[in-house]
Amino acid sequence: MIKVKFYIIIFLIFTSSEIVAQDYDYGKVSKKELEEKFSSIDSTASAEYLYKYRKTSFDYVSGVGFKLVTYVHERVKIYNKDGFEYATKKIRLYKDGSMVESISKIKAKTYNLIGNKIEEIALKKDGQFEGEISDNLNETTFTMPNVKEGSVIEYKYSITSPFTSNIDEFVFQHSIPVRKIEAILETPEYFVFRLNIKGFLKVIPKKEQFNRTLNYSERVASGGGNGTGVGKGLGQTTLRQSNINYLSNVTLYEMNDIKPLKEEPYVNELTNYRSGVKYELSYTEFPNSAKKFFSSSWEDVVKTIYKSSGFGDELKKNNYFKKDLEELIIGVVDDQEKVNVIFEFVKAKVKWNKNYGKYTKDGVKEAYQNGVGNVAEINLMLTAMLSYANLESNPVLVSTRFNGIPLFPTREGYNYVVSSVKLNETILLLDATSQNSLPGILPVRALNWEGRIIYKDGESKVIGLYPEVKSSLRIFQNVYLNENGSIEGKIRNVFSQHQALSFRNSFDSNEEETYLRKLEDTNGGMDITNFELKNQKDLQKSPTESYDFYTENDIDIIANKIYFTPLLSLAVKENPFKLENREYPMDFSYPFENTSTTTINLPKGYKIDFVPESMAIALPDEIGSFNYTIINSGEMLQLKVENSINYPIIPAEYYPSLKEYYNKMIEKMNEKVVLSKI
Repeated sequence: MIKVKFYIIIFLIFTSSEIVAQDYDYGKVSKKELEEKFSSIDSTASAEYLYKYRKTSFDYVSGVGFKLVTYVHERVKIYNKDGFEYATKKIRLYKDGSMVESISKIKAKTYNLIGNKIEEIALKKDGQFEGEISDNLNETTFTMPNVKEGSVIEYKYSITSPFTSNIDEFVFQHSIPVRKIEAILETPEYFVFRLNIKGFLKVIPKKEQFNRTLNYSERVASGGGNGTGVGKGLGQTTLRQSNINYLSNVTLYEMNDIKPLKEEPYVNELTNYRSGVKYELSYTEFPNSAKKFFSSSWEDVVKTIYKSSGFGDELKKNNYFKKDLEELIIGVVDDQEKVNVIFEFVKAKVKWNKNYGKYTKDGVKEAYQNGVGNVAEINLMLTAMLSYANLESNPVLVSTRFNGIPLFPTREGYNYVVSSVKLNETILLLDATSQNSLPGILPVRALNWEGRIIYKDGESKVIGLYPEVKSSLRIFQNVYLNENGSIEGKIRNVFSQHQALSFRNSFDSNEEETYLRKLEDTNGGMDITNFELKNQKDLQKSPTESYDFYTENDIDIIANKIYFTPLLSLAVKENPFKLENREYPMDFSYPFENTSTTTINLPKGYKIDFVPESMAIALPDEIGSFNYTIINSGEMLQLKVENSINYPIIPAEYYPSLKEYYNKMIEKMNEKVVLSKI
């Protein structure tokens, strides 16, 4: 039930709709703008877009064809030092072989109010930098000069792109307010786009059509000869100028006083919910030519991806690993064991270079030989090996969390690929780029709604990416209270499923000493000794950490009475859900069940005056539950606390219930036991 509701909400984020503008003069920053101390839209904002303008249109270059030209003009007010980050602008430029986007006409100024006069400082060439992010991305960066609290910065530039089918998303909502925005798209009638509007703002586009003229040149055969094709003029051509009249479709978006998109807890990727519009080329229809379709169905998209030399062809290669694999699995009969052996072999053999992508770059053979590869090279290799071992294995296209949710058929919708294997009618998903993962446990970056499994004939179907098995953290705590207010005890933590993956990743990324310092800080500054870790490298077993601890921070002694929360440092202190209302779903990444069992040995010479009552609460529609059970035996308290969330995604309509659930849970966790001296 909740899964269906989530899908409905996601689809409501994206709707279909339709766009004419007015420009602000560059350089006309006012004294009033410089004197402003805070945003009238959000007084807490560190910066604000005073004006955002973007126009994207098609220019025809004779002999070359259409190019996409985007003109950008932005004016930003900096309110405080936290807003200085907006003084650096990063512009990504795409490339594919010889096709490269270029940036030009960069003009930028910083404005400061000095006394009663406006000081203007222009961006110089030494403030601009060019760099390469990946094989398909360049980046131009410029940093505004002499930025202070109260400055206004302004810049404009143009981007020329040969990729006429890819129009960058028009973004209307940012992490800072926007006072005024104008966005224009102008397309010739030959290009027909489908428009998808996303987010929660009310977006009303305006449309108009204009007559335009396209000037182009063509070479035509010249006359000459004797009329039989034989003569002096044979083979000569002349350049002829021609004009074509066509309709231009113009769409305008105008919006004012846009509130910022603020970070909230448990959001998978905030940009997935920001308001904007995305254009997707549906088809082209040029004069005297048939329609050419670019997007139609997921089946067409998947078949195009599968037929690519960097995808389907790579799956067919196996000579490079045959000998090694045959030696590896000789004598292995059980299919699950075979999967485990091959999975661990690939993880050990080829390390991930941190590059994403559904296509290979250098190829699976080169990755195997060099011991390093991108996502596609590693996981397509894994798929090929599993298939060679007579297991039913297929690649699965995935859109990572930062890439958004691919609701509409487009090749750009997927940016990642994992592997799958069918065992006993169950499909396990595998990602060999993650050193600490297991079959069936994908890294969190790949847990994003649904993927698309591709079969060998190019057919496909959707497959859920979220795990159905609950992750767990089991905590065992044995504590001794001393009458001087100190506490000493022992803790054992046992992790499973995704919580085991998260723990291993966290531990691997730190030196043990650094990890322990963080652990001490997380637990209120306790002193930790005798730390022991089991099963960190044995991925088939649950990693378990244990340690002794000492603290003087969790007990209050007032007038011969001792006050303490029986959960001690394990008690959650603050509700992560603070907003009155919420528009976005709550994303916990995976279902989980956390349990703590605490035994508290009370100090001699004290009796119990008050113990919190046991309590059980539940969220609606079996979303989750909290149980607090305490037993008082006189000299000892035994406490068991369980917090369970049964779905990875909870729709925003449940936000009031979830917020109240956490309020009650935290209140109960922090209720105190009271002891008095006998």
